Amino acid sequence: MKLITILGARPQFIKAAAVSRALRDEHKGTIDEIIVHTGQHYDQNMSGVFFEELDIPKPGFNLEVSGGSHGAMTGRMLEGVEKVLLQEKPDWVLIYGDTNSTLAGALAAAKLHIPVAHVEAGLRSFNMRMPEEINRILSDRISTLLFCPTDAAVANLKHEGIVDSVHNIGDVMYDVALFYRERARKQSTSLRDLGLTEGEFALATCHRAENTDDPERLGAIIGALAEIATQLPVILPLHPRTRKLLADYGMNQKLGGIRLTDPLPFLDMVALEQAARLVLTDSGGVQKEAFFYGVPCITMREETEWVETVEAGANQLVGASRDAILNAFEIAMRQGQPNIKAMPYGQGDAAVRIANLIAQH
Repeated sequence: MKLITILGARPQFIKAAAVSRALRDEHKGTIDEIIVHTGQHYDQNMSGVFFEELDIPKPGFNLEVSGGSHGAMTGRMLEGVEKVLLQEKPDWVLIYGDTNSTLAGALAAAKLHIPVAHVEAGLRSFNMRMPEEINRILSDRISTLLFCPTDAAVANLKHEGIVDSVHNIGDVMYDVALFYRERARKQSTSLRDLGLTEGEFALATCHRAENTDDPERLGAIIGALAEIATQLPVILPLHPRTRKLLADYGMNQKLGGIRLTDPLPFLDMVALEQAARLVLTDSGGVQKEAFFYGVPCITMREETEWVETVEAGANQLVGASRDAILNAFEIAMRQGQPNIKAMPYGQGDAAVRIANLIAQH
């Protein structure tokens, strides 16, 4: 069986590491995986280092599509993926998550009548202003196999009338967290390099368009982080696009004591997530990683696809209000580590279950 995997963004590389490993370990000689990198995340820190650190097979194709509007980017990816599929004639196409790369891969395959398997199917923010929400809804509608990470995701699909070939296999990110957490502790030098002490700093990320493209929201977030930095060191790894927008908006002078870094390699990020006193983010993946490592999280969005983290009391949703972020910070500092009694994201075997279900089909 020939399987084409479509990847383009940092979170997809992380999930693919687990599934690609399972495909090699469980079905070597029966499933031939070819990776197509769209190029959506293209520099070394956002892409290349992930393939090296996570031992992901080298991409068979790199489309080098990056930059531009959502429509332009998706269109160029669709054209490039279609050419690869016509050349390789795979039996299946595997997609991850909710990016433009995901949608382009799903559309190209569906139009060529190639079955699609979607990892992280069924997630919903119920916010149609998010490009990711549109991508995931459309991808789910044209997928043949839908791999859901939670019961809530299965329920979302059922509400939309999608019940066939829907599988709750757990969260691949939990597999990754279990596999790499000790390796990150042993191999990463990020704490020493940044002069940090475990449990005595906050780790922040901010990259979603709803926050970065709105000067008022971004200004409120930066203002809150700068205030927090007067009480607790704040480390903010920045996507190149967000760094540029800060300069364009004239906000660099508002950073105060926030310590900016370039995007961090995966193992360094995992090491910091585990060691942080607190995580503040608008990233879905970072929310969950904080949850896996028992670190309190403040999510700077109006909603989350990962409702289980909020229900467990480990994650506070605050939007982009400076006062709400600071209030949540005070609550998190008083409460300390969340008491997580149950893991709603499976048993850490999601990747193996995905590999086996693909093989069965």
